[in-house]
Amino acid sequence: MTDISYKNWDSMSDNALAKHIGAFIKRQRMDQNKTQDILANAAGISRSTLSLLERGETVTIATLIQVLRVLDQLQIMEAFSIQQTISPLILAKMEKGKRKRASRNKEEIKNKNN
Repeated sequence: MTDISYKNWDSMSDNALAKHIGAFIKRQRMDQNKTQDILANAAGISRSTLSLLERGETVTIATLIQVLRVLDQLQIMEAFSIQQTISPLILAKMEKGKRKRASRNKEEIKNKNN
């Protein structure tokens, strides 16, 4: 990533965020000792598209994902994880249907009556 640590992502402009992502991609590429040509070919994109990404210019999400995959950086996708939650109304309906206490089964009742 870049040397600057941003703690408030909300305060950054879209352009600044794109440049930060581009700097991250470039740093990862250079740390892996890959040229733009090598990375672009492996990702199935043109070198000029990779250059745009590294400069923080507009590229598609698909392009970003392809580059992250080749750089083995897809763990970034964890930030987009969705936690399954149950709404309070559905939970209340589920609880309503549950038995509140145990009852004897039919076999026990039959044996007791005999």
